[in-house]
Amino acid sequence: MVYIIIGVVVVLIGLFVLAYNGLVRLRNQMKNSWSQIDVQLKRRHDLIPNLVETAKGYMTHERETLESVTNARNLAHQTSGGGVAEQAKSEQALSGALSRFFAVVERYPDLKANQNFLALQEELTSTENKISFARQYYNDTVLNYNNKTQAIPTNIVASIGKFKSGEFFELEAPAEREVPKVSFS
Repeated sequence: MVYIIIGVVVVLIGLFVLAYNGLVRLRNQMKNSWSQIDVQLKRRHDLIPNLVETAKGYMTHERETLESVTNARNLAHQTSGGGVAEQAKSEQALSGALSRFFAVVERYPDLKANQNFLALQEELTSTENKISFARQYYNDTVLNYNNKTQAIPTNIVASIGKFKSGEFFELEAPAEREVPKVSFS
């Protein structure tokens, strides 16, 4: 009888250790995926000043647009290292400022033909794609982590180990959720 009790206790301890280690692995994977987003956002923040400087010579009377991009970039750079929601909000503001910037660029054919500008624009587009993939991976990782922390029996281990739910990187601006309108008129 004593051996059965000892066996059950050993099995329960083993299951606890396995569940705890699984939660630690997922939490670290979530932190790593957030770091990958940070790397791409830093790259984006580094490219923007060069893009703005290249455009300044052509867009002398578009000062407000250039300033909004610069201000949004500075705000996004300042919030890096903050919480997911705070960073997401500032990055969405930066994305909006960049969209307005590229809309204004359309009015300057000489700027659009400038090789430096084209190279920077291509680099920024590539970075935006990498950010998008990193966000998707991060949200998938958060989903797996949250599922594990909320499902039985690992939710018991999660509450004992004080594992908190992860925060998704979500869009807050309603305009970013809208389907683009295409018109051939």
